[in-house]
Amino acid sequence: MRLLYLTYLIALVLTVSSCSYKQNQLLFHNPATSVDSLQQATVITPYRIQPQDILQVRNLQSLKYIVDDVPPSISTGSSSSNTIASQGQTYQVEEDGTVTLPALGHIQVAGLTRPQATKLIEDLYHKILLKDPIIELKVVNLKVTLLGEVKAPGNFPLTKDNTTLVEIIGQAGGLTPQANEKNVKIIRGKNKSQVTMINLGDLSAVTDPRTILQNGDVIYVAQNKRAIRNDNLQSFNTWVQPALLLLNTALIIFTLSRQ
Repeated sequence: MRLLYLTYLIALVLTVSSCSYKQNQLLFHNPATSVDSLQQATVITPYRIQPQDILQVRNLQSLKYIVDDVPPSISTGSSSSNTIASQGQTYQVEEDGTVTLPALGHIQVAGLTRPQATKLIEDLYHKILLKDPIIELKVVNLKVTLLGEVKAPGNFPLTKDNTTLVEIIGQAGGLTPQANEKNVKIIRGKNKSQVTMINLGDLSAVTDPRTILQNGDVIYVAQNKRAIRNDNLQSFNTWVQPALLLLNTALIIFTLSRQ
């Protein structure tokens, strides 16, 4: 009987320890971190180009002036070509805030928004080279990180303005069955101290301005309660089954030794 009581006691201890172990695995759990409320105003500021940014520049027209169709490559300032490829090339912004483009030379773009830089480049090409250029400009080094209960977590580029949380989750294949759609965190800031809680179960989340992502954001989709319980149960079984096997073996040995 004492061994039986001991078995129950060990099973209870393992159950409690397995639950506390799972609690420690919750990512980004910090009660002291400030969390945005729905009532707080959200100011959306457009991204402004910075030194070291990588710009993809593309002419959407198929004009006779566009003769080279080269694959994208990073240029740090020098280029012998006099054309801007229709497929789009990438160019790195220098430390002085300029980018060197074919036929234009150094163009000051740091501090400009993407539409402003697009308009500037379009006007310059129209002035010296192209009849009616339609320039597409992307800042291709901007990204967010998506973690947790999504089908394809990882890093995702922000290639257009005002990319939303729903769009990025869609690019990741959607949520897993284990996801808690009411507990999605957008973590931003240099010290990752600003946390915005999003409830994707609420239809208003689709148009919520807080879901517009910024460069460097980390998005974490938590597990739902059922998934956590299943993980706890699996962890419990992992610990208990070997313990019970050892106890049963010890009980058999003890019984045989008493005979």
